[in-house]
Amino acid sequence: MKIAIVGYGKMGRMIRSIIDKSETDAVQTIIDPIEAEDVSASSVSYAALDSSDAVIDFSSAESAAGNMVLYSQIGIPAVVGTTGWYDELPAIKERLDWDKTRIIYSGNFSIGVQIFLHLVSECGHLINRIDSYDVAVSEVHHREKADAPSGTALMAADRILKAVDRKRGLQIGNPAGKIEKDLLSVSSSRVGYVPGIHTVMVDGTADTIEITHTARSREGFAEGAVRAARWITMQPTGLYTMDDFLNDLIGGNRNA
Repeated sequence: MKIAIVGYGKMGRMIRSIIDKSETDAVQTIIDPIEAEDVSASSVSYAALDSSDAVIDFSSAESAAGNMVLYSQIGIPAVVGTTGWYDELPAIKERLDWDKTRIIYSGNFSIGVQIFLHLVSECGHLINRIDSYDVAVSEVHHREKADAPSGTALMAADRILKAVDRKRGLQIGNPAGKIEKDLLSVSSSRVGYVPGIHTVMVDGTADTIEITHTARSREGFAEGAVRAARWITMQPTGLYTMDDFLNDLIGGNRNA
């Protein structure tokens, strides 16, 4: 499979290294606005994506919406790992060519993270009727990460909001004082070179339960994105999430 890489930062370079090790896949083109070795185009276009079987996009929140619409119009299967654009999703859906669209998007393509999220969902359902347990989400990343909270933290928070009826909204960041009981605390720390640590803490009067995913490198994210690219090329037209991919991979409830 010939793959186009859009966004040649740290994740794009890791994806390149994963593909280069493959016996069946190859990098067809690399697209990035900053000139660098191996970059063949500065922007996404029909011509730049010509002859590619799929595209993996880790570009920027500012370009994600336009890129997704173009992938849809071209009909090229796409993996979108860029975050920070989800508020635009309803508007993006109105512009997609649904007869050609094959796109999977996620804030994190790590298989381990997806298992973590399923565990978070299950834990949320278990404590839903046990009011003595409170719950919070925290994450730690390297100091160069552009967004906070991370897309993965927001995905974990969304799982909790869907499962725990008494949580009705989010408290983003570190408040100056107490927070309301119906708000879910989502906090972030930025330090050093941490690839990513996500923790859901369930705290009661007698004990504490923690579910934590610790990434040792970006390699797991990149491997998952390449695997998702192979998967999306074989799907019917549609807009997919990692729940759909994981349902095929290990089974389970898409709406967990």
